[in-house]
Amino acid sequence: MNWGPTLAEDGTKFRLWAPDREVVTLEIADGDAVPMTRSADGWFSTSASVGPNTRYRFRLSDDLAVPDPASRAQSGGVHGWSVVVDHTYEWRTSDWIGRPWEEMVIQEVHVGTLGGFAGVADHLWKIAALGITAIELMPVNAFGGTRNWGYDGVLPYAPAESYGTPDELKALIDRAHELGLAVFLDVVYNHFGPDGNYLGAYAKGFFHAEVDTPWGGAVAVDQAPVHRYFVDNALMWLNEYKFDGLRFDAVHAIENDDFLDAMAAELRAKTAGRHIHLVLENEGNDADRLHASGYDAQWNDDFHNVLHVLLTGETSAYYADFADRPADRLARCLGEGFIYQGEGSPNHDGKPRGKPSAHLSPTAFVAFLQNHDQIGNRALGERLTLLADRQKLRAATALLLLGPQIPLLFIGDDHGSESPFLFFTDFHDDLADAVREGRRKEFAKFAAFADPEAREAIPDPNAHETFHRSHAHPGADATAWQDLYRNLLKIRHEQIIPRLRNAAAIGAEAIGEGAVVARWKMADRAVLTIALNLGDEAVAFPEIEAAPTYADGDAGQPGSIAVWLQP
Repeated sequence: MNWGPTLAEDGTKFRLWAPDREVVTLEIADGDAVPMTRSADGWFSTSASVGPNTRYRFRLSDDLAVPDPASRAQSGGVHGWSVVVDHTYEWRTSDWIGRPWEEMVIQEVHVGTLGGFAGVADHLWKIAALGITAIELMPVNAFGGTRNWGYDGVLPYAPAESYGTPDELKALIDRAHELGLAVFLDVVYNHFGPDGNYLGAYAKGFFHAEVDTPWGGAVAVDQAPVHRYFVDNALMWLNEYKFDGLRFDAVHAIENDDFLDAMAAELRAKTAGRHIHLVLENEGNDADRLHASGYDAQWNDDFHNVLHVLLTGETSAYYADFADRPADRLARCLGEGFIYQGEGSPNHDGKPRGKPSAHLSPTAFVAFLQNHDQIGNRALGERLTLLADRQKLRAATALLLLGPQIPLLFIGDDHGSESPFLFFTDFHDDLADAVREGRRKEFAKFAAFADPEAREAIPDPNAHETFHRSHAHPGADATAWQDLYRNLLKIRHEQIIPRLRNAAAIGAEAIGEGAVVARWKMADRAVLTIALNLGDEAVAFPEIEAAPTYADGDAGQPGSIAVWLQP
């Protein structure tokens, strides 16, 4: 069976998988209580003569009523009433079929910091005018409270009430398509948040309690109802909302490749005729999932991590894996995709991580200098504009936008924002205390926060001010950064993207302690060469007779980059 309500001419059919319960009652707000029929496999179902906008919930006992775990909208938050939604919407862009993967230049955005779905829609023209071709929304499913990153969601089918209505989300996507922008959604299928998750009260089999994850028992995607719960959720976003792609958060925590492969196959089959893109976040650097398994690409944390070391000199926590010979590691990243391809790493207790990836296309990797994780998981949420030398950051930005990997930006990058992006939530009482103290304890291992008094400076995730400080404001030299991004994206669209399909690395090597040169054969057999120096000493760039397609800084000097495209 499928989850959630189904509208029909004579009313609505409701269903719930509650194998741990013998009796469940459908409650209609301001209406009747309707007994539900239980099947042998734990599914409860019933029909009621109600239509769109009806509020309902499921009564499990005298003292417990729960929202629909597949609620399409909520009234009164994640502990409130679920709402029947009519997904009929008159699309202005009904003929939109998307954009090819190699055209993607993605900007990640947080809906709440832009004022909800309507606020994002109003912002889209600025993104499109710069040359960005796609936006990626951090998770928008319902979570506890009114502000959150989205990874604490508990109702994956329901857009967060504080962001707007389902129709407002569709209007956002419709407007993006009018502007030629693809829209991705970040979805979380590896865990549920701590506030408002009632599944354990009636379906303990939804989780494998014996499999430990950072969030408790692992989600039991090998169980048919659970498998359908997530696959149908993905199909809802792609078909009912017309998202152009999904980014699957931390799939290494799902630990079930069969589920991932089956999901991709079904999503492809049921979205035929459109450009639909499926992207993984996978700490395991599993190249197998990127080769004939249905996934277009993986977020390449290795790209960010090694460039962060080169730009900032930071080598603590997970950056320790990239502290040794960072230029050699960057060369491997540019030439082969992943840096860790089966080697042990200090941050993983020496355990091997990754699989060989040199056979993959450069476009199988999404590259970024920073994102919500890499900024927001810092104690004070600092951006690279505050951590790195400006000229070196310009050079790294050019590498990101002119290299053949698919570039991802974070909201504010393009105007040099110096605003923090902090970890924020809207929890209360004991949970708020636990999150606040857990956040501060997490950073106790860092020298700067070893002193308990120093940890008091870490912003309280639940404070309203923490959320407001996380809005991206233009930096002092916003115009210069805008000009840089506009120029680089113009070059990418005119000279890189038309040559990207079937591009392949020729090789890459370190030419100094912080300098590399990398080469790729493009689709038309032109050779793309990028030489970059993020070190502190001058190096010799390759001697190429042709003038560079792009250059910044004095060739070979610290903070310089040169890019050539040769027939």
